Amino acid sequence: MSEMNRKLALRWFEEVWNQRLEATIDELMSPHCIGHMEGIEINGPEDFKRVRSALLTAFPDLRLTVEGTVAEGDNVVVRWRATGSHHGEGLGFAATQARVEFRGMSWVVVADGRFVEGWDAWNQGALVEKLRLANDQRLRDA
Repeated sequence: MSEMNRKLALRWFEEVWNQRLEATIDELMSPHCIGHMEGIEINGPEDFKRVRSALLTAFPDLRLTVEGTVAEGDNVVVRWRATGSHHGEGLGFAATQARVEFRGMSWVVVADGRFVEGWDAWNQGALVEKLRLANDQRLRDA
């Protein structure tokens, strides 16, 4: 069971984030899934799609790389690295063109082949600060 759940988590990162396959969200996320994300709680696939869309608007070339996983029973933890360029509005700034990299971890609970709860932890504050500095530089250069 653990290995099957680990493969579902890997599929999620590749298809949902890197291939941008929205259908995978509906397939793998329970309609009643609860997500504990940085600063917000989401309920179900539609809430997740809105949050994902906002991040992809800000970082249209966002790419997530899985650096490690741990799976035990119904739980899977994924350590990941994200890279992208701030080419769209988002996180409180006009596009800064700043290239960013940040790391995080996601913990998901799987039941009957679908995610039923998840937690994301990453340093959003450091990302916002980097964008603020890039925005200040952009404004000075203008």
